[in-house]
Amino acid sequence: FTPFFSQLPDPAIEDQGKEYIRPILNKYAAVCVRCPDYGTRTNTVVLIDSQGHVTFTERNMMDADVTRWQTSTYEFQLHS
Repeated sequence: FTPFFSQLPDPAIEDQGKEYIRPILNKYAAVCVRCPDYGTRTNTVVLIDSQGHVTFTERNMMDADVTRWQTSTYEFQLHS
């Protein structure tokens, strides 16, 4: 039995449309995207330490204004 994923990536498929898709991926796959009518509106970070303590922090853009952000942080303990 050969798993399907062992045959990936297929270079022949990856190269198809590369000159078209690569600029799009580079533009929209950034950590923080800024384009007309499209962009990052939320950033999320989840930290879990070795004792199961979780810190969940999220930053949200307010009213589509790139200068106004609201940050919320939640902390809790994982149960085993």
